[in-house]
Amino acid sequence: MELARVFLCVLSVFVALVSERLVVLASFSQSLDSDFTFTLPAGRKECFYQTMKKDASLEIEYQVLDGAGLDVDFFISSPSGQVLFSDYRKSDGVHTVETEDGDYMFCFDNTFSAVSEKIIFFELILDNMDTDEDPDDWKEYVHGTDMLDMKLEDIMDTINSVKARLGKSVQIQTVLRAFEARDRNLQESNFDRVNFWSVINLIVMVLISAVQVYLVRSLFEDKRKIRT
Repeated sequence: MELARVFLCVLSVFVALVSERLVVLASFSQSLDSDFTFTLPAGRKECFYQTMKKDASLEIEYQVLDGAGLDVDFFISSPSGQVLFSDYRKSDGVHTVETEDGDYMFCFDNTFSAVSEKIIFFELILDNMDTDEDPDDWKEYVHGTDMLDMKLEDIMDTINSVKARLGKSVQIQTVLRAFEARDRNLQESNFDRVNFWSVINLIVMVLISAVQVYLVRSLFEDKRKIRT
């Protein structure tokens, strides 16, 4: 019984230490990726803002999912107002910016279209957006590492590697879903267009057939007047 009590005590200490480490390590794995889908009305321009830090990285990827032409104007400007990238009448694009302190503005412009609205998907990926906390602060919360013979650096590297791979998987799946939505909308639009012109062709064929029947019958009609 005494041996079992000592074993349970050691096990509880081990679980507490590991749980504490995992909680601390999890604080470094907050996701900085986000995506958004919105409708851009005809003749309108929509702008968005993202606050960035110096020596960080901002990557934006966008796609036009639906709308006539599947195109839109896009530009991104720095906090000083300088236009960094601009696209004209494109259906998708990817841009990466090495940032400085301030608010970055990126806009989608549909003013060239007076009729068709556009459904736009975009994704933001923010890198090197570290907090002011020292990455080694977690070490002061950990005790007894020599006794437990655990390498916390290896644990953190493994968790960060898994987090990076999962984040990349989520990003790829999100982009693939956007491509799928755009292709589906394009196919549905083509389906409606084919049906419309098929009905028009059918009506024209019926009218032409009726005219031909009338003309052929008129050739065999005896229009001479019979005198009695």
